[in-house]
Amino acid sequence: MAGEVLVDALPYIDLGYDDPGVREAAIAMVEEECRRYRPTKNYLEHLPSLNTTAFETELMSAEFERIQNRLPMEPLSMKRYELPPPPTGKMNEVTAWLESVDNSMAQLEHQAVRAMNLELMSEYGCEMWKSYLETLVSMQAKCQTRLAEIKKEIQDVNWARKTKQTQGGEKLRSLEAQWVMLVSKNYEIEQACAKLEERLYQKKLELNALHPAASVRANEEERKDN
Repeated sequence: MAGEVLVDALPYIDLGYDDPGVREAAIAMVEEECRRYRPTKNYLEHLPSLNTTAFETELMSAEFERIQNRLPMEPLSMKRYELPPPPTGKMNEVTAWLESVDNSMAQLEHQAVRAMNLELMSEYGCEMWKSYLETLVSMQAKCQTRLAEIKKEIQDVNWARKTKQTQGGEKLRSLEAQWVMLVSKNYEIEQACAKLEERLYQKKLELNALHPAASVRANEEERKDN
């Protein structure tokens, strides 16, 4: 089948991976394959283009533009926390004094809200913090449980792979031993046949020496049979 890759490595059975130069040779082979098989197709072309500004607000867009233009950040304005009186030229104007009073009332309300927040924090802050910590502990427990499940799945996969490779290795060793035994037997048979042929040749020489006429007839018959 085109593109089919035959994996014939058994990492749990094969030896020699820690030998000097093996890792370097494997990395060189991977790098060479990566150079020869560079992707020529955009695998994301069927997806719509990424919209990176979908969740940007006007303030965020302005800030990103400032950062892109390498402009300094505007200093924090503390004017809203000040209580300035009316300008010198408007000391006798009621409107100017009303604006100053409104500003002071807004500042006073802001401080009152801050004081209320501090009171609420002193009363309920500990319980809220405890509830937050309990939520974190619960999330941590769920994550640890899921992590343990994933580790077990990985261990099961590795164990199944090791078991399969161990069984395959045992079968390979058995077949290899059987092959060595058959090759040895074939060699022994060839040696025995060679010795038998040698003995037959010696007997034929002895027969030729003792009975030349019979030997000639035997050779003629042998040629006729062939």
